[in-house]
Amino acid sequence: MSERETRQDTMRIRRIDPRDDAVFDGWHAVYAAAECEGMAEYATIWSRRECQEMYAGRASPFVDHRVYLGTVDGEPVCTGYLRIPLQDNLDAAMVQVCTAPGRRRAGHGTQMLAELERELAELGRTRLDAQASWPETHGAQGEDWPGREFALARGFRLTLGEVQRELALPVPDAVLDDLELLAATRHEGYRLHRWSGPVPDEFAEGWVTLAATLATEAPMGEGEHEDDVADVEALRQTEEMSARQGRVDHAAIALAPDGELVAYTQIQASSDGTGRAYQWGTLVRSDHRGHRLGLAVKVANLRQLQESGTTDHTVVTWNAEVNAHMIGVNEQLGFRPVARAGEFQKRLPSRA
Repeated sequence: MSERETRQDTMRIRRIDPRDDAVFDGWHAVYAAAECEGMAEYATIWSRRECQEMYAGRASPFVDHRVYLGTVDGEPVCTGYLRIPLQDNLDAAMVQVCTAPGRRRAGHGTQMLAELERELAELGRTRLDAQASWPETHGAQGEDWPGREFALARGFRLTLGEVQRELALPVPDAVLDDLELLAATRHEGYRLHRWSGPVPDEFAEGWVTLAATLATEAPMGEGEHEDDVADVEALRQTEEMSARQGRVDHAAIALAPDGELVAYTQIQASSDGTGRAYQWGTLVRSDHRGHRLGLAVKVANLRQLQESGTTDHTVVTWNAEVNAHMIGVNEQLGFRPVARAGEFQKRLPSRA
């Protein structure tokens, strides 16, 4: 529990300790129900274990996680979450608000967001980042979808539209063989490496240096972003947390002829029985594009994933609507669109 509690109308909002299992059970139940509503099997819901390990892990100099619960007569009805970066993007925070199905249109989400914004204003954070997903039937803009409408009505703007795509494993070896040959005709002199588990020490510095630019090098629409800080210690902390969550990392990289790491991709497979694996960042350094390195590392990583024994999962990825190149790569691999998503931003008045 935190020292701060607020009561607005009939909802009590408090910051909670994710290590309090009974309280966190209520938080996760509301979050999962809200994310699942209307999205069926395409909803992205982190398991209770994944959430708790992320939010309740050891204190980090790189990120601060804050979790909030809103209750009415003791019943959990709304959740809040803040992800506050501590070394980069120091004016920003990621914001999430979820209201239990059947409890909407009672002002609970608005109350929770107001509380989160008040806390962020005290911290001097003025840029709020948020995300929402919706079924394909609501189109690229998410018209009439509750999450999108809630965000727009409270001052957020939609800065980037994305398409959620999925790929059922296994991908036939013949498909991977053909795509590997297609890519190989364009990247002579480059070397590929792949592995499962933590990033090998010899590649760690190059990995964090390239990955830190993903927020600005990948298409980000009209959103404001800064590069992340490249820090190997932060990478190692993230890997340790992933292991506690029961996730297994699979990665592939490309090294230029001079040995520099110039392309990478990563898939994280859950072992919590969800049957899902998530395609995280894929990036080719701008001065090395045009060599089909994106396709090459993704093919290599899918081989790594399947050879590790992960052949019964579905790989989930998101692509910006405007990222035609990566969409083309994913379509070659067999990904198919299943849902939509959006990135949102809002600016709070500065107290300076």
